[in-house]
Amino acid sequence: MRETAYAKVNLALHVRGRLPDGYHRIETVFAFCEDGDVLSVAEGEGLGLEVTGPFATGLSAGEDNLVLRAARTLAAQAGVDKDARLRLDKRLPVASGIGGGSADAAAALRLLDGWWNVGADEDTLLALAAGLGADVPACLLSRPARGEGRGDALQPLAAPELAGLPVLLVNPGLPLATASVFGAWDGVDRGPLGGWADGRNDLEPAAIGLAPVIADVLDALTGARLARMSGSGATCFGLYASEEERDAAAASIKAAHPDWWTLATRLRRAA
Repeated sequence: MRETAYAKVNLALHVRGRLPDGYHRIETVFAFCEDGDVLSVAEGEGLGLEVTGPFATGLSAGEDNLVLRAARTLAAQAGVDKDARLRLDKRLPVASGIGGGSADAAAALRLLDGWWNVGADEDTLLALAAGLGADVPACLLSRPARGEGRGDALQPLAAPELAGLPVLLVNPGLPLATASVFGAWDGVDRGPLGGWADGRNDLEPAAIGLAPVIADVLDALTGARLARMSGSGATCFGLYASEEERDAAAASIKAAHPDWWTLATRLRRAA
């Protein structure tokens, strides 16, 4: 069995303030791409993880990996003592603002719920996801949603205008720690989030201050209906009117910046 850990995109992200627990109160709109990392499971002794793929280097497959933490959390909740040999094909850059470990952990919950015949309902899985990280509940659903609080108070969005929309993800090859970007936020509440198209990413200035090349990435997304940074960066995305325009932008970026990572994909439908 296998499961895709769909790449997350924050279409808008407003930071409204700091919370006493060190997190930040945000308002965001999540969307998800059709592609991402791929997690598979097979028979074997014990519970273990192998990490492969273009972004496997330096990524721990030990007990601190969120995939294994998710697996053990589900096993404990369901009272199962079963084996699972997991393999993560890491196709997305690490620490890049598009889900990463959160999407992988969410994929593990979905995959092992079926592999172990747990049959947990969505609310149960969401509760487990919330204990693994602020973005994991949204990644578990992997469909358009508005997130508030830490980003884990979710309201589904029908958003038919997003379904199948061509999107280009671009990362300049620079990992950014989420905590560092939030720490560099200037603390100014610039107002609530209305519609995603009219929103903004309040972390962009902080991220650009830490990694000025992000501004170059945004400039390179020519012809996009909307170009923004996702999450805490450094990945940026462009939404395009057609796949032809998206692919033309991807070709131009690859020619000018062959060391940048790109992914031409589409946004997933709501269900």
